[in-house]
Amino acid sequence: MATEKHPRKSGPDPGPTMFVLYGGTGDLAKRMVLPAFYQLALEGLLPRQWLLVGNGRGDVAHEDFRAHIHDVLTEFGPQPEQGPWESFAQRVFFAGGGFSSADPGSLLGVLAKARISLGGKAQLVHYFAVPPVAFTELTKALGQHGLASGARVVYEKPFGTSQQAFRALDRVVHSVLDEQQVYRIDHFLGKEATQDLHLLRFANGLFDAMWNRDHVESVQIDVPEKLGITDRSVFYDATGAVLDMLVTHLFQVAAEVAMEPPASLGAVDLQAAREKVISCFRPLDPAEVVLGQFAGYRDVPGVAPDSSRDTYVAARLWIDNARWRGVPFYLRTGKRLAATEQRVSLILREPAGPLAGQLPREANVLSFSLAGDGEIDLSLVAKKPGPELDLDVARTAIPLSRLAGADPLPPYVRLIHDVLLGDRSLFTRPDGLAAVWKVAGPLLSNPPKIASYAPGSWGPAQARKLVEPGHWLLGQ
Repeated sequence: MATEKHPRKSGPDPGPTMFVLYGGTGDLAKRMVLPAFYQLALEGLLPRQWLLVGNGRGDVAHEDFRAHIHDVLTEFGPQPEQGPWESFAQRVFFAGGGFSSADPGSLLGVLAKARISLGGKAQLVHYFAVPPVAFTELTKALGQHGLASGARVVYEKPFGTSQQAFRALDRVVHSVLDEQQVYRIDHFLGKEATQDLHLLRFANGLFDAMWNRDHVESVQIDVPEKLGITDRSVFYDATGAVLDMLVTHLFQVAAEVAMEPPASLGAVDLQAAREKVISCFRPLDPAEVVLGQFAGYRDVPGVAPDSSRDTYVAARLWIDNARWRGVPFYLRTGKRLAATEQRVSLILREPAGPLAGQLPREANVLSFSLAGDGEIDLSLVAKKPGPELDLDVARTAIPLSRLAGADPLPPYVRLIHDVLLGDRSLFTRPDGLAAVWKVAGPLLSNPPKIASYAPGSWGPAQARKLVEPGHWLLGQ
């Protein structure tokens, strides 16, 4: 039943595994989880014995769910090639009727048969590809129906929608599961270049020496998107840019940049370093945040006609510790903007000396593109060849995919693989999330007035003032 395109990569086999995908026919499963799971099969990174069981409210036949996955892969890739696809499809099933404490639907029966086919013992992995409002009941149902013991459970973001909601959900989760069973996914942590944020620093003394307030003037974490929200309007109108991106992805990336060197790159030490620095984030001042909504947002089907939901956020974040005190971290993201980028930039201070005051502003920049397979970019001041002392900005780029032997995995592929192996290094912890909600609290309780902006622009004009006397490196 092998589905590999090439031999299995080195590493231990995780053992027989049943992967249960809640919301199996939903948008997130379609765009992210199912393509990632099939990619793992093609790469030979799934256990030798595995089964995938989709779950949802509808009564969907196994054959129809397989056909649905085939359509998904045809649209989003990787393409369902004939040989591997047939072998993959034989291991896919569907359990309809939903799943709740009161009614497990057909899931228990389907899993019982699946367990027998795998030899009686199998690792259960539950993946909640459902809206956050469903997390609590699904978690309770796992405990009620005996599916929690020894299982691993993946929670999509956001883990809660407020500090109060986070605490309530966290209590329920820990009443059913041990913390080591919990995998709170943030796919930005699975990006190759996000991981390079700390590896480049800790492996290269040149960068480690300048990774502090003495050398870094400011940091920009900029994730503009051209795309709108048409295919997920109901979810987005209940969430918005602050909850969908700021308190999840952008705060976690800021922690990757700012954390102190961990004792090791093992899961416990890496998580601890990331969560510790989040506890140093100063609560956001609403006066240092710009919220926006693109013109025409309320006309999108599924959006309330009087919606005040934010589709754009730019914020100035301060980190109150010895390394970063006084260094502003500028975070920006939004829908229907002028470009799609995912970039982290450390803007270096102008050095003292004979050229002080003569250098181009913001010319010394170490930048990371988080998009695709990742890229490291460096801009610096150099003498332009010629008889005069003419200064110019020179730039160089290191695409990570071109490194010898590079074999990058997309973020969801990487993170699902880590779940299968039981590696929690790139997943969030409750202490860090509790701190995140504390940081966001003032903004959520007293948000600034939302400004309108034109689709295809760089957002509200007020965001330019946020970074003065500098400017946003993207869209300058």
